[in-house]
Amino acid sequence: MAFECIGSTLTRREAFAAMGVGALVLSGRLAQAQAARPSELRVGIATYLSGPASVFGVPGKQAAELLIEELNAAGGIAGVKVRPIFVDEGPGVDHFVGEYRRLVQSENVNILFSAISSADCLACAPLADELKRPTLLWDCGTQRIFEEGKYEYAYRTQANATPEILAPLLYLLRVKPDFKTVAVVNQDYAWGRDSWSLFKTGLETLLPGVKVVAELFPKFGATDFSTEVTRLLALRPDVVLSTSWGGDLDTFIRQSADRNLFERSTFVLPLAESSLQRVGKALPAGHIVGARGDHWFLHPSPKDPALLKRFTDSYQARFGAYPIYPCHHMAQAVFAMKAGYEKAIAAKGGAWPNDAELAAAFRGLEFPSLTASVKIREDGQGLENQIVGTTFHSDKYPFPVMTDMVVFEAAKITTPVGQKSVDWLKTLTPEVIKTLPAPVAFKG
Repeated sequence: MAFECIGSTLTRREAFAAMGVGALVLSGRLAQAQAARPSELRVGIATYLSGPASVFGVPGKQAAELLIEELNAAGGIAGVKVRPIFVDEGPGVDHFVGEYRRLVQSENVNILFSAISSADCLACAPLADELKRPTLLWDCGTQRIFEEGKYEYAYRTQANATPEILAPLLYLLRVKPDFKTVAVVNQDYAWGRDSWSLFKTGLETLLPGVKVVAELFPKFGATDFSTEVTRLLALRPDVVLSTSWGGDLDTFIRQSADRNLFERSTFVLPLAESSLQRVGKALPAGHIVGARGDHWFLHPSPKDPALLKRFTDSYQARFGAYPIYPCHHMAQAVFAMKAGYEKAIAAKGGAWPNDAELAAAFRGLEFPSLTASVKIREDGQGLENQIVGTTFHSDKYPFPVMTDMVVFEAAKITTPVGQKSVDWLKTLTPEVIKTLPAPVAFKG
């Protein structure tokens, strides 16, 4: 017989049937390798749409809507229009995990932007690899994701907690080098705990001997900080650190102002750029704020001033507020998505990439931000500059702006690939403070 295998002989009919099955399998493999160009590009976007964190999450959603509309008006990505599908992080991690699976398995999204909460990102990075769906971590801060795990389908399009915390610490050490005591008031979850650990480690390394007089961790979503404020008034620390954000930070600032706490301590608020417009003049001049990146609509030296102004003007005209850093982070995810698809399509000679090919395109990708550019390292972590300044009251704005701004270069304040942040921070020396760029004053 012409068709033989070890231990048995196939009939002609069986052989042709086997060939047919083999052809179907081969056809399926070819289809998988050569993904069809979709009629639309579906993007699942997780953000806070409810709860106190929605003051942070809704502006991110608004930025996505604005930018995707502009992208589609320009022809989409390689001629394919983009359709965002938003889900709410507000109900918690278990809800988020269910929504992530639904987006992939039922909505069949092509790519995901996920998420704001560090806890949600810790949950979704392994899910991205399990479900093999490209995922851009568009806002969460915890450094643990790529320091404790390796992923093929998850990439971060902004910085992590280490440069976001180290930059304000270095700024503090230069402008107030003689402080003796510090207290912390952080939200009691992954970000609050991890960011304090980073700050404390860096402080112990660069200025040993500073006394920690209070470590306060109110629950996430707290609405009453009277206990914490009372404690701080009694202790009178030279410096109060809070890496809280969203509605929690707004409330803490207002309640601290009501009881004159800002007059007794210097506050270091690494995420306060997002709260300035909401708290207004309740936050006095002379306190240190960061922007979780170099995100500031009054950035002193943007790479493309016209791009920043165009986005700022469009956002302000449509939504009645200036864009805050979640808007910038969302812009980076949109820009990265476009650049990633274009890179993957070019690598295939114009053909549409499959999931694995798209995911691989993000490794090493460099793309524009609204103020500079971002590069995704080989470990999946984005390199993003940081801006830190001191609050200043100007007659031009009904809220504090930043003055004496310092822009920190990403590579110099980000933990190197393969190292753990806490270990790397212990290798720093006070000499690093002397290398900081000169501050730039607010110019109106």
